[in-house]
Formats: sequence, C-alpha cells, structure tokens
Amino acid sequence: MFNTPDHHLGGVTFNGGVIIGSDSRASIGGYYVSSKTINKLIQVHDRIFCCIAGSLADAQAVTKAAKFQISFHSIQMESPPLVKAAASVLRELCYNNKEELQAGFITAGWDRKKGPQVYTVALGGMLLSQPFTIGGSGSTYIYGYADAKYKPDMSKEECLQFATNALALAMGRDNVSGGVAHLVVITEEGVEHVVIPGDKLPKFHDE
Repeated sequence: MFNTPDHHLGGVTFNGGVIIGSDSRASIGGYYVSSKTINKLIQVHDRIFCCIAGSLADAQAVTKAAKFQISFHSIQMESPPLVKAAASVLRELCYNNKEELQAGFITAGWDRKKGPQVYTVALGGMLLSQPFTIGGSGSTYIYGYADAKYKPDMSKEECLQFATNALALAMGRDNVSGGVAHLVVITEEGVEHVVIPGDKLPKFHDE
C-alpha cells in the first residue's frame, strides 16, 4: 500500500487569508520512500483545499467523492460552498466509512461568511476548528516551535515565513518527511501556489 503516513502537513490562518502546506514525500509502510514528488494539497473547490495523510488510495477516493458532493452542493445553493460545509462533507465520508478508511485531512479555505478557516478531520470523522493545526510524524518535532511562534492576525508575509519554517524544521528532523514544500495561500482575491525546493528551505543551526 502506498502511504503518505504521518509526514508533515498543516494549515494556519492570517489576517485576511489562510495558508495550507505539506511536504512531498510518500512512503510504503512508513519506512521506504516510494515518491519524492507527491502533492498532498488537493483543491476541492475554488478557495478550499485539503491536505491528505494516511493511505494514499483512501485519501484520493475520499477527496474525489468530496469534490463531487461539494460541487453539487454549490450548484444547488447557487453560491460558493462554505469552508465548514466542505470540511463537514469530508467528516461525513470519514465517519460513515471509519471501519475501512485510514486517512485524515486538514481542510483550509476562505469564504464570505467567516473568512479564513482551518479544520481538522481526524481518523474516524472528528471535526475540529482551529486557528492553526499541524499533523503527521513531522509535527512531533515542531509543537514547541508552533506554539511559541504562532500569533493571531499575522500578516501574509509573517504567516508564510511561519509555515515555511515549520515545514523546514519537520522535514529536517523526520526521516519520512522530505522532498519539496508545497504551500497554498488562499484569500478573498484568489489562490497562490508556492513551491520551495528542499535545498532552498531555511537551514537551522543543527542541520
């Protein structure tokens, strides 16, 4: 089974938007690297993305079904979907299939009702709203950094630096995280994709 198990991914809000990011390494069983170029950031609607973790097959199946349901919901409502509605679709799919699935998600996006938002959809279907969240085995190494450096109402530049540093720290310490850093900046104006090669990521004193 191809997994993206417990690597590093996260989402964080800033003043006017949200950033979601991940590494690009996939592994088999958490030990053998099967790909260095997986994009774990899936666009489920215009301004809504999710990070995938766990079984790659399960995550792809869930996001494919979610994209269809979210698109259909948007057509019915004749308006873009709310971020919470998209996260709730993922939650329902995970909960209804909790005995078979091995996949979790971080959903982030922007809507006109609540602005930037981040939601965690855990294994089993738990849904949790947070100003920022990190996940995966790489996150074990950076909880202290994230708690110390996160602050509400960061600027876009501050938030991008925060997310980039967090990814760099996790990828530098976790043997099954690596490759390039994928980041997506989501605001009212639109979506911006940022890709940072591994050799261009920030370096820290012990690397």
